Order: sequence, then structure tokens, then C-alpha cells
Amino acid sequence: MSTVEANVEVADVPVQADGLELTDARLAQVGDMTVRRLLPLRLRRSVGAWCFVDHYGPMSVDGVAGMQVPPHPHIGLQTVTWLFTGNVLHRDSLGSEQMIRPGQLNLMTAGRGIAHAEESPEEHDPELHGVQLWVALPDAHRGVDPAFEHHADLPDTGAGGFGITVFMGALAGTRSPATAFSPIVGAELTARDRTRTGLALDGEFEHVIFVVDGSAEVEGTLLSPGHLLYLRTGRERVGIAARGGSRLLLLGGVPLGEPLLMWRNFVARTPEEIAAARAEWGDGGFGEVGGYLGDPLPAPPLNAARLRAPRL
Repeated sequence: MSTVEANVEVADVPVQADGLELTDARLAQVGDMTVRRLLPLRLRRSVGAWCFVDHYGPMSVDGVAGMQVPPHPHIGLQTVTWLFTGNVLHRDSLGSEQMIRPGQLNLMTAGRGIAHAEESPEEHDPELHGVQLWVALPDAHRGVDPAFEHHADLPDTGAGGFGITVFMGALAGTRSPATAFSPIVGAELTARDRTRTGLALDGEFEHVIFVVDGSAEVEGTLLSPGHLLYLRTGRERVGIAARGGSRLLLLGGVPLGEPLLMWRNFVARTPEEIAAARAEWGDGGFGEVGGYLGDPLPAPPLNAARLRAPRL
């Protein structure tokens, strides 16, 4: 997914209580879709290596085009596509072409540079609901060769009355086969019935939890779609209560400890990197996305005066 139509920074200041931070999403426009943008925050650029969270839907795409994100480039990150309902077709400049459905993972490692497109196929499901997540590659790996992975079968486990699917990293004794470049976790939690449990966490990780369906109470804080709850490092267990059918996402990892500079579709460290990547985009670099019927996104203007070297 592209951020070309929205500034990635969010000015909201979190509400802090008992070691927790609660923030509200802001609405952003991506193509014809309105999304809830939960991360990054102006005061928190990443959680572990997770640096971008867009939650879209559930929305009816019956009789309309649905998701239509033209070819655009990325550097310095992994894109993590996770659906709850619907189907999306991924194409990239490596020649990958892969449909994704709920419970499956599309993982694209941009590294030194890749272009991709995402669209609802011509014969698509009538409803679309999912998240687009980015993982910042640590400095030692952000220049790796681009790659694409599709995982149709991911490990399931449970805790209390929650079913858990681990799509990145490890949780509750279960590990995803997806490639990760830093200690990380990404998991979907689904309440089978009305339930309350204490979920074991890695105390070295910081985490965020947000609801995608229904509602939940996490450490006494009520969450509904559009809320993001941050948990600092040092927490080894979190109390979660939810009614049956509610779904949550848990993301976390060891604090990245590196400054990030994010502009449009790029995750970098210096303004010079951003300027060079933008110039390459404007010159038609990053390769061609075959099979997409339409023009790629044009490179937007770069206001160099607004780019500043990031600080921790």
C-alpha cells in the first residue's frame, strides 16, 4: 500500500495511565479507500520494528473496483498484508503475482528497492477488511536484496478462550515461518466466546494492541476499532477480556533503537537517501510491475526543506 496521498506523521499525544498509552487513529485516504492510520505517531515512530499500521474496512466492494493501488516503490522496509475478509492481488517488479485471502500472509521485503501494486481482482469478494503493516528493516539489513514470500498455512495456537494465529515472529510457544530481520511478534487473537485471560509476553518487547472487530478490555482499558494501546517493555503478561467474535491484533518487538526517516513509501535514515530514492522513482527506476493495467503512481514533489535528519 502507498502513503502517497497522506502524511505519515500523526500529531496526537497519547493518553497515559498505569504504564499504558492510548491513542486514536486518524483517517487517511489511500486511493478510493478511507483507512484508520494508527502508526506512526509523531512521538512514537515505531513499536519494535513495526513502523506503520493502516486498518481498512470492513467495507462493501460489491460492484465497485475495491482496492486499486497502482505500482509504486519502497525501500528499507517489509510490507505485511493481512486480511480478515476479501481477497487482494499482489504484483511486484520481481515478477511475483499472488492472490491473498484471510489467514494467509503476503510478506514483501523491499530492502534496497522494489515496486509493487495491490488491487482487488476483477472477480473479487463483496467485502474487504484488512490491515497493511510495515516493518522497518534494521540498519544492518536495510540494503538486502528485495524478496517476496507467500505463506498459505500459518501456525495456530490458543490462550484461554482466544484462538491465536502467529504471522510474524513467535507467541505462546508458536513461531511463524515468515522471514524477520529483528526480534518481533505479529499475531491475530480471536475470542471464541466471552472470555478473559492473561497472555504471556516477552518482557524485552514493547507492544501495541488494537481491535479490528468487536471490542475488548485490555488491562482495564476499553478498546474498539480506531484505538491503539501501547505497552512498554518490562511487561510479561497482559490481561485481555473480550466477547465472542471480537478480534485483536498484537504487534511488538525489541525497541529498534535507530532513528527512522519516513517519507511517502520510503523508510530511511537520512534526507539524502530519501532524495535519491525519490529521484530514482521519478526516472522510472525500481523496475516494472508486469500485468498491471494502468500507469504507475507518479513521484510526488519533494520539499527538501521539510526533510530533517531523524533523532531518537
